[in-house]
Amino acid sequence: MEKQEAQRRLAELREQVRYHSRKYYTEDDPEISDFEYDQLYRQLETLEGEYPELVTEDSPTQKIGGAVYNTFAEVVHQVPLESLHDSFSQEELRDFDRRVREAVGDVEYVAEPKFDGLSVALEYRDGLFVRGSTRGDGVTGEDVTENIRTIRSVPKILREPVPFLEVRGEVYMSDQSFQRLCARQELLEEKPFKNPRNAAAGSLRQKDPKITAQRELSIFVFNVQQVEGHALSRHDESLKWLGKLGFPVPPLYRTSGDMEEILSFIQEIGDKRGEFNFPIDGAVVKVNDFAQREELGSTAKFPRWAEAFKYPPEEKETTLLDIEVNVGRTGVLTPTGRFEPVTLAGTTVSRATLHNQDFIAEKDIRVGSRVVLRKAGEIIPEVVAVLSHPEGSQPYHLPETCPSCGERVTRVEGEAATRCTNPQCPAQLLRNLIHFASRDAMDIDGLGPAILEQLLQAGMVASPADLYTLQVAQLEKLDRFGKKSAENLVAAVERSKQNDLYRLVYALGIPHIGAKAAQVLCGAFPTMEAIQNAPEEELSQIEGFGGIMSQEVAAFFQKESARALVSRLKELGVNMAAQQQEAKGTLLAGKTFVLTGTLPTMSRKEASRLIEENGGKVTSSVSKKTSYVLAGEEAGSKLEKALQLEIPVLTEEELLQMIKSE
Repeated sequence: MEKQEAQRRLAELREQVRYHSRKYYTEDDPEISDFEYDQLYRQLETLEGEYPELVTEDSPTQKIGGAVYNTFAEVVHQVPLESLHDSFSQEELRDFDRRVREAVGDVEYVAEPKFDGLSVALEYRDGLFVRGSTRGDGVTGEDVTENIRTIRSVPKILREPVPFLEVRGEVYMSDQSFQRLCARQELLEEKPFKNPRNAAAGSLRQKDPKITAQRELSIFVFNVQQVEGHALSRHDESLKWLGKLGFPVPPLYRTSGDMEEILSFIQEIGDKRGEFNFPIDGAVVKVNDFAQREELGSTAKFPRWAEAFKYPPEEKETTLLDIEVNVGRTGVLTPTGRFEPVTLAGTTVSRATLHNQDFIAEKDIRVGSRVVLRKAGEIIPEVVAVLSHPEGSQPYHLPETCPSCGERVTRVEGEAATRCTNPQCPAQLLRNLIHFASRDAMDIDGLGPAILEQLLQAGMVASPADLYTLQVAQLEKLDRFGKKSAENLVAAVERSKQNDLYRLVYALGIPHIGAKAAQVLCGAFPTMEAIQNAPEEELSQIEGFGGIMSQEVAAFFQKESARALVSRLKELGVNMAAQQQEAKGTLLAGKTFVLTGTLPTMSRKEASRLIEENGGKVTSSVSKKTSYVLAGEEAGSKLEKALQLEIPVLTEEELLQMIKSE
């Protein structure tokens, strides 16, 4: 490769690695697998090794992965939390061993699992937990003390009053907790985390510690960063001491001066990884003696006394026996493949999601196909490739009707999902009820997911309309319900009958119709009857109402099931007309605002309400017609466009001053 071509390729690789590193470390939303990322990074590392004169200071190979959010206070690590150099073969670990022995002579190693979570530092004074921080970029992390306090396995008081101790550990989410969280996110129509590592990172970075507490996080502690009042000389000695203090330490590790024995133990960990209740993506080999570690030192990025070994994703061939289609709680049709059982990462796999029609068509997956399976992130089985098709097989297509309720399914242009939009489809009833009762919809106080599940299991509701038939005597028979709580819930349901029409429209769960769009719709068609009978062409003429919204509203009310639900709600006394409330003031009349970023004291919803109450209008996109952009922290492309168009940008304080001065 010519030097000029190498320079071009290096720039390309650096940009790719930076992008995927940001998605993984900072946004907790990876787009490629760990294995694919590692291969990209290795390509960059290898090419820089061939052209050392082209290495730049800002290259990802010269920096520790990760970044610091401005959500939390910064913590400067007195002892850097370094990342590890990765090996992908036994020969590379033998090379590591040779380099170490050339530098320090005879050596003993400790091998332990490489946990796949979020690296943190915990600090203790006189045996009391005082601060917890993320690794960040290795030098500066985030103060997440209150969130770490919610992790039960983190000791808050040590068994010995050590004057000062800082340890390093990995916060992780168990496989079972991860599966429960994903099911919960699907139920609440939230974007599910892609793997346990990102779930752990996203959960620890929550602004509200109560949310972190609900996520069932755990920790393993594996390094002493600093200590006062206790002498340590070896790593295995430190692990035993940390265990005595009350820390969860690696449940298995091996000390040996023979690299071949270490390699055998790493293979043993790999063979068992499917049995563990915690995610791992490899093993770590560390020099045991602390004096030798000091002698070996570190590069700009990695310690020379440790090496990580990354397990390759295990792949197996098998045959696709059948494709089953399930309807999720959001109405999405999900195809699941049923395969001849194979063993992957220590567990038997016979089923894997096939995602959607596009995925099936792209890989040309057919019933009877010979395929290659692997586990993504050691957790979720996936089809990597199709090897062959049986003679006479046909391309597979998802059904045109819902397997649960029999109504025709829809697929909006530009979306991958095929969806059933029947509001009374049994497969998505719980999700529909949760949405119906939510704060922005009918706002039924006390009717959360747990209560709704209880009502479903008791057979008390089979439709949102059934909520308006609940009686105190019925509810009193349920667990955790007394007379007072039953009366409160029935009263809350009764109050919701008087809600403005837009809340009901939003509560019906029409695709692409949020609370704001429902308000716009009801402003143009102030009765449910008018909305139901409005032709698509008339709907598309509403200002701020897109073509897709018009299509979805018209299609929704053409369904007999939707009209039947609305008719029953009307019979039960639910309001079917817009209240046409006038703005409380006209101070901002004629002014159009766009909101972006996180405001200091108000949510965007609160700011929007304040603007509208004073006669202003809030839209979602910046244009030449925009009067002001209200910007907070982490404002993105909308702020950039406002500056380009020279549109005035306001802070929250300036908005409040504007209203006050007007």
